[in-house]
Formats: sequence, structure tokens, C-alpha cells
Amino acid sequence: MSETLVIDRLGHRGDGIAMTGAGPVYVPFALPGERVTVAGSGERRRIEAVLEPSALRRQPLCRHFGRCGGCQLQHLEAGAYHDWKRGLVVSALARMGIETKVRPLLGFPAASRRRAVFIALATARGPVLGFAERRSDTVVDIAECPVLVAPIADRLAGLRALAGHLAPRRGQLKLTVLACAGGLDVAATAEAAIADKAIGQAIAAAGAAGLARLSLDGEVLAQFRRPSIAVGIAEVTPPPGVFAQAVAAAEAAMAALVTAHLGGCRRVADLFCGFGAFALRLAEASEVRAADSDAAALAALDHAWRATGGRLKRLTAERRDLRRRPLLAAELAGCDGIVFDPPRAGAEAQARELAASGAGRIAAISCNPATLARDLRVLLDGGFRLASVTPIDQFAFTPHVEAVALLER
Repeated sequence: MSETLVIDRLGHRGDGIAMTGAGPVYVPFALPGERVTVAGSGERRRIEAVLEPSALRRQPLCRHFGRCGGCQLQHLEAGAYHDWKRGLVVSALARMGIETKVRPLLGFPAASRRRAVFIALATARGPVLGFAERRSDTVVDIAECPVLVAPIADRLAGLRALAGHLAPRRGQLKLTVLACAGGLDVAATAEAAIADKAIGQAIAAAGAAGLARLSLDGEVLAQFRRPSIAVGIAEVTPPPGVFAQAVAAAEAAMAALVTAHLGGCRRVADLFCGFGAFALRLAEASEVRAADSDAAALAALDHAWRATGGRLKRLTAERRDLRRRPLLAAELAGCDGIVFDPPRAGAEAQARELAASGAGRIAAISCNPATLARDLRVLLDGGFRLASVTPIDQFAFTPHVEAVALLER
């Protein structure tokens, strides 16, 4: 049964929200001010038609928009989209009683994402490669993806052919693809065992597709060229499937904010350091103590630091689960600067130790405005003040927003 609704505002997940007598109704792909007909029941509906479109509605970039769950907001005018996304950070801070000036959103060209995680399936009609529909297990077989860098977007056919050899008959195959200096680094994880014959065929397909490296469930199957990522003056060979900032320019922008803020520090701690996106840059001017729970990432960081041949200052790397066992304030003695970039759950326990430490400057990076605001509240209550907050649009056309908050005593 259809119903006509008027959309009042955008929610924090990018859905249009209509206020009704029964409460809010969420309508994906609807914009504020629009009158739409919807189908379904309950608080979540499916848009059928836009009767009165918003002046802010735009033609999507991608033919798959609306089915593919990778993007939610290609249909919104750029200025309004930037204001909405910046507002996600402003609102999260306000909910924790934090009033501060939030800088304009830093955006990047659409085709700039160097890392993607594809889902692949084996079907009777051949392999399917793409992204899941929103709130569904259905995988949309994509022919294009305008948000990806050209080295990935131009090789979708080759990646699909590769998936055809590795995708199990039952279950999914995930391909984590990272564009590196030596070519594409592809890390496959499968929900079922893969036959030796299929692995051999996959290696041949990887070579034909011009990949740099292919791994399966963490084991390198073939390396045709060394995949590497430039981090300041260092070159990192990332472990298969490792977390990397999705947009190189976004990483560089975040690092510039962090290094400028901590530039005068003698000794810096980089917590949740990964393979050293901040640590290796900070080591150009400061001694660095780095910590993370990922042993492979730490090994890559240490190797990259050593390979600079003494051009960087002293850098030590420690394996530690900082969420379960944060570095204590006493252990941070001697560190006058700190940067931390935790997963989405944030780092409340670590923030409490940072608040009690003797550090004079802190850079907090987060992909979750809510947990960032919670952790900042701890630091502010511990005697710090916010110098700036900068939202970063690393995942264009999605509700995901990064932010860099700079604090000082």
C-alpha cells in the first residue's frame, strides 16, 4: 500500500526522515522538502516516486546508485552534502556538551578511493563481483564504480575473472584491493576451502590482470611486483589485507594537521599506529613510540623505518591491545605529544590515561563522531582544550566521516 509523505530532514545515516503521527519514518534516497510516495510499513519505507523534487536533487554519478549499498548520497547537491556531513560532527560534539568551531569539511575528488572490499559469489551465470545492497545480502554485480581510483576501476573485469576461480560454490569470497605503487595488492578471504587447481588458475589470472600481489587467507600466493605505499620519506610494504586509509590525499591531509600540531614535540606516542601512516611522518622530526595490536602491521612499520637508513629519528614499535590494556599515564612519561587513531569503538580507557599524562599536545583522529566526542569529553575534563576540529570526507557519498581534533593543555 502506498502512502504520500513530506520529508523533513536528513538523518545521520543519510535517509530522509518524515515526521508522522506514528513517529519518524525513514525513507532512503529522499531529500528534505520533497513530497514522495512510499511503500511498505513500519518506520522504514521504500521510495516509489518523487512527486515534488528538491532543488538540491542531482543526477547520480553511477548507474548502480540506488541498488548498490556502497553510496547513499550521490543525489544531493555538493554544498548541501558538505554542510550535512560537517553537521554530523557538530551534532555529536554538541551531544557531549562540547561547543567549538568546527572547520569546513575537507573533500576530495570522487575517483580517489584506493582501497575497496568487494564481495564475490559463484553463480550459475558466472562470477558476481560488487557490493551488497543496503540492508541485504544481495550482491550487486558492478560494471563501474566512480569513487575508485582508476587502477582499481579499470580492472573490475580482471578482478571478476580472478574471483571466478576463488569464489566457493557456497558462501562468499571477499577481495580487499589496495592500489599501491607496484600495482594492485589483492587479499582474498573465503568462507570455504579452495582447491589447489583453482588456486593455480587464480595465480595465472592475477598475473594476466597485472596485479602486484595475491594472497589468500593471509598467505601470499604470488608476488609479481612489490606493493608499496609512500609514507613521508619512507616506503611501506603493507601486509595482505591490512587497514589503510581509503584515500591517499585524505591520509596526507590528516597527517599534515597532526605533524603541524605535534611538530615541536621531542617525543611522540602514536597509539593504534597500524603500519605507521602518522608514526613514520612524525619520526622525521621527533622520536616516536608506536603501539598497536596488529603484529604484521608493526613488522611492516619497523621494516620501513629501518629501510630509511637512519634518515628518521628513533622509532620503537610495541604490540599491545590498547583497548584492553591501554598505555598508563606513567608509561607515557617523557612523551610531550600523542596521536591516537582508534577503531570505530573509540578509546575511552586510553583517553583517561592520556588525560592523566603529562603530554602537552594531543591529536585525536576518529571515523566515528560519537565515540570521538565521548573521548574528547574525557580529555577536556582532564585539563585539555580544543584547538581545532576538522572533518574529513574520506568516504564520499556515505554517512561515514573522519575528524581530526587537536588539543593542548
